[in-house]
Amino acid sequence: MSKPLDPAGQPGPAPSRNPFIRFQKGFERGFNRFRERYGLLLEQAIARRRAFVTVSLVIALVSLSLFFFLGRDYFPEIRSGVIQMHMRAPLGTRIEVSGRIATLVSNSVEELLAGEVENIVSNCGLPVGAHNLAFIPTPTIGSQDCDLTILLRDEKSPVWDYRRILRKGLTERYPGTEFTFQPSDLTAKILNFGAPAPIDVQIKGPDMHPNYEFTRKLAGKLRQIPGATDVVIQQTMRTPTLMVEGNRTFGLAVNRTQKEMASNLLMTTAGSQQIDQVYWLDPKTGMSYLINVYTPQAQVNSVNSLKTIPVESSNEAADNNHDVQLLGNLSDLSAEGTPGVITHANIMPLFDIYVGTEGRDLGGVLADVETVAKSMEHELPRSAAIEIHGQASLMHDAYFELIFGLLAAIVLVYLLIVVNFQSWLDPFIIITALPGALAGIAWALFLTHTRLSEPALTGAIMTMGTATANSILVVSYARERLETHGEALRAAIEAGTTRFRPVLMTASAMIFGMVPMATGYSQNAPLGRAVIGGLLVATVFTLFFVPCVYAILYEGRRVPAQEHL
Repeated sequence: MSKPLDPAGQPGPAPSRNPFIRFQKGFERGFNRFRERYGLLLEQAIARRRAFVTVSLVIALVSLSLFFFLGRDYFPEIRSGVIQMHMRAPLGTRIEVSGRIATLVSNSVEELLAGEVENIVSNCGLPVGAHNLAFIPTPTIGSQDCDLTILLRDEKSPVWDYRRILRKGLTERYPGTEFTFQPSDLTAKILNFGAPAPIDVQIKGPDMHPNYEFTRKLAGKLRQIPGATDVVIQQTMRTPTLMVEGNRTFGLAVNRTQKEMASNLLMTTAGSQQIDQVYWLDPKTGMSYLINVYTPQAQVNSVNSLKTIPVESSNEAADNNHDVQLLGNLSDLSAEGTPGVITHANIMPLFDIYVGTEGRDLGGVLADVETVAKSMEHELPRSAAIEIHGQASLMHDAYFELIFGLLAAIVLVYLLIVVNFQSWLDPFIIITALPGALAGIAWALFLTHTRLSEPALTGAIMTMGTATANSILVVSYARERLETHGEALRAAIEAGTTRFRPVLMTASAMIFGMVPMATGYSQNAPLGRAVIGGLLVATVFTLFFVPCVYAILYEGRRVPAQEHL
């Protein structure tokens, strides 16, 4: 077998049998052919440089309009293995009835999500301690409320699809019962600041009843907004309540006071532990138990049962007369609707309208909510005001700060390069690749159906740095070659072909490093997609657009070549 000949005609070294060396040499041959084809394309682009720059710039600027069609979110919702659902039965429902309804709802959830549910935990009524309400975002205000935590078998389930199924199926099966969904991931809970929805419309004012009627009307308008779901009023004003109003004149005539009426009524309905806590100590175990004496609930089943409650007097003289007075003789009982909970902000009563989003971006729903609220300001009661809080209200500030940071980064990078290059023109040529990076970000988010969010904007800022660094490689080498031979077109071609490898290496390292993040289900997926799309287009702009701009701007400036000793 003959050995290969070198350029001088002498026999060269035998081919290596090492597979790594053979792979490296084969890769180098393929890469050199690829770079040669790139050099030919670059020469053609520089030959038509003005048309190429114009068309590329127009395409990049037109692509920026895609940002207006992406939609805006603060942080994207991720796949999860937990669904947090709240159930509100008709107002006044007893706790045991709410528990039975929650059991039926749990069975219906398992039927609607066949095979996807691992476990369901329900918690009905008010918690024992107030700290539970302080640390858990829940709209629970009474015995008719239940929180259901639905655990799914797959930890990366599309919870938005499951919510849509449950919202439709449960509403049809349980009319009169409200079902709402709260965020289950920790990030959304933190961004909502404890609220169960990203949009919180608050109506503040001293006149509660007119404000509540306006709140109901406003909530009806908000339910008509496309993408607005789970629109509920947190506070209630019509909780069924039996009001007992004592007759002071008649009560004093028979030696019965308001306190005695209230104490006897409370002991009958809630037990003696509410007014007189008595403990029994077990001598065998040494443990104490609270004794609670009350009338069995089966005997208090109507308004007439309440009217026959005996009212004793604490006055010994009255007790000696052995006269029995009934609650119905000393008071008037009436059924009324009362507030289930009263919320204050800066000592001012307020009503909360919670608005969730489904199938639409948060920014679009927020814009419509603001429009509806502004259109109803003329119906707002006097001394009342409308405010919008929650995650959505913070999104504007975050977007403004990130966009300002993006523009400031471009300006500061430009000024820094001006100092290093001692020129205003070369740094301008360097940043001409940035429109391509922004266009690539827009296309990447648009094609992957990813909304604009804070992670995506953070990825845009990261892309600006890498794209600028690659452009510096090309322009700095073109500047060296121009000082050497003084020909701008030749310098642009040499810069592109020489810096082809380091530009591709830098961009490829960043792109491949972002692939796991971009294809994952974390909230940073938009960041990876923005970086990948931005660098793909920015690399093309760096290798073609930047040399063409350099050739155009330096075409009429012939720089004398340096003399070398």
